[in-house]
Amino acid sequence: MPTPPTSAVCFPHMVPALSTTGLTRRFGDFIAVQDVNLTVAPGQFFGFLGPNGAGKSTTIKMLTGLLAPTSGSIQILGLDAIANPIEVKRQIGVVPEGLALFGRLTAAEYLRFVGRMYGLDQATTGTRTTELLEFMGLAGETKKLITDFSHGMQKKLALAAAVIHGPRILFLDEPFEGVDAIASGTLKAMLQGMITRGATIFLTSHVLEIVERLCTHIAIIDRGHLIANGSLEELRAGVQARNPEDNGSIKQTLTLEQIFLSVVGSDPTAVHPEQELSWLG
Repeated sequence: MPTPPTSAVCFPHMVPALSTTGLTRRFGDFIAVQDVNLTVAPGQFFGFLGPNGAGKSTTIKMLTGLLAPTSGSIQILGLDAIANPIEVKRQIGVVPEGLALFGRLTAAEYLRFVGRMYGLDQATTGTRTTELLEFMGLAGETKKLITDFSHGMQKKLALAAAVIHGPRILFLDEPFEGVDAIASGTLKAMLQGMITRGATIFLTSHVLEIVERLCTHIAIIDRGHLIANGSLEELRAGVQARNPEDNGSIKQTLTLEQIFLSVVGSDPTAVHPEQELSWLG
């Protein structure tokens, strides 16, 4: 298994990149996220995992100011995110699950618009637009409208827009979905470069192999509750403690997928007869 990258050195007196206390979101009688207490240190590549409907996207929407929490607090880089939404948004970048691009613009027009919205001067915006389009392999698409881009191209453009202002925290909701292997390698290299320069990345993805390869710390949410949080080694140790009958090699051999399935209580080998599809047998 590949060794996760080393995160930036974090000291006790450092202000967390992100922290929440009692973060809760209700939709009527349904509680999507309940009492989530989370801390992400500066320079961490943080993976946020959970089954479908667990509350991942709802949590990210609250952390990025797209959705107001029902209760609880959010601190971003030492700022109260609820009381200081504009200041927080200047410091973060977001690639949402739905992308939310302006389809009737070209890629260059869109990046120049985003750069200016973040307050970059025209010369800086132009330079970064050119560099990002080149880096993402979109430099040749000068006249094509975004609405005519493939999903993978739109994903790369959304990531370019999220980093054009040099954010200190980058939130990524399924950034590798629909992206080919070549583009995926390019994006991973860019993200690792951001971590090296001291940025913090908050990633959700269902591709656990990518999370295991990239992230240094991981939290798992299930049915709105945070049920695991720590480094990969700490999560392995936690699973080992819950399964003392297993031999000591479990600490070295458990993959993130095995940890995830153990924590959320799913056993892929446990198929009950009534769940089998006889017509596929």
